[in-house]
Amino acid sequence: MTTTDAADIVALKSEIAAQLGFDPKNPPATVADKLAAEALGVKATTLAVWRSTGRYNLPFLKVGRLVKYRISDLAEFLARRTANHTGEVRA
Repeated sequence: MTTTDAADIVALKSEIAAQLGFDPKNPPATVADKLAAEALGVKATTLAVWRSTGRYNLPFLKVGRLVKYRISDLAEFLARRTANHTGEVRA
């Protein structure tokens, strides 16, 4: 990971915390699946499908029936999924 990537992830963590109503300077380490879904703009059931199928490499914590996501993992996921274009690169 380059310095720019690390800076992007720190910025994304702050954005996610602010979006969810937390203090960006002191966010919680983990959030429930419903808040994680809100941060990603998907439904909680979509996250459940992703967990069960392994569709995306998005780490989660599970204790019993409780599912949590680290804000840092959400930020890294968004950083990996950020694209500049959708088309083919032409020379």
